[in-house]
Amino acid sequence: MNDVNDERETDRGTLLHTLDRGLQVLEAIAASEGEATAKVLSRQLGIKIGTCYHLLRTLVAAGYVVRLTGGVYDVGPRAASLSRHLQRRSGPSPELSVILTRLHNKTQETVYLSGWQHGTPTLQHYLTGEHALRVGALDVGYVGNMHARASCKAILAYLPEEQVAVMLKGVPLEALTPNTITDFDEFTVELARVRSRGYALDLEEFSPGVVCLSAAFFDGSGLPVGSFTASVPVTRFTERQARLAAQVREAGSMATTLLRTGRIVIPSAG
Repeated sequence: MNDVNDERETDRGTLLHTLDRGLQVLEAIAASEGEATAKVLSRQLGIKIGTCYHLLRTLVAAGYVVRLTGGVYDVGPRAASLSRHLQRRSGPSPELSVILTRLHNKTQETVYLSGWQHGTPTLQHYLTGEHALRVGALDVGYVGNMHARASCKAILAYLPEEQVAVMLKGVPLEALTPNTITDFDEFTVELARVRSRGYALDLEEFSPGVVCLSAAFFDGSGLPVGSFTASVPVTRFTERQARLAAQVREAGSMATTLLRTGRIVIPSAG
């Protein structure tokens, strides 16, 4: 493969196109849950089948991908090891994981834990509920669409207004559903509602048919450092709203107590 043709210039410098495509293939395999084939990957990513096979052979040889019976590809040992290293660095403390498990056991719904990573509210851990409701786009490390997610609104509501403005003002707020707030001024009003009620809501703003409730937790200085979220189908929301709101707020309160008493220490938004 020609190294010159493999490079492209951007405003951030020279990028290697082959590396970029190889990472796309690896990500697609990780998301396929053991059902990826070369033909599927080629079609999904818009990569020529010959190029796709070349990338797959390279990833297999490096140990990032394994080829299974029937021409199916899955994540290999080196990719799994990389994932474990990243989780150890960015994952929540054991104490917060215990609180998330408690929330999961009490709600029997899908629950999420978010915290700060590199200055951005980031999904750190989740547990799937008995009813198997989980939004496909959300996974550990997800940082997108803060304006549409209860977990992020719960945190942003308690940050200084100027910090929220720096993070979001002037950034297009994409309409993911007809309910998504896409105006920054309207979004600031929504954050005031979050502070008033003590928890955030995502009323089918991120994904149709799904409602989320989220409560923040705080460090010793009063700054928000994360949030606990419960996700529920819209059909069950009305009857469960009050109880779920109390449960996510209880989880946030427990985490806040641990932080303020020094039993756990995690980085803040600063």
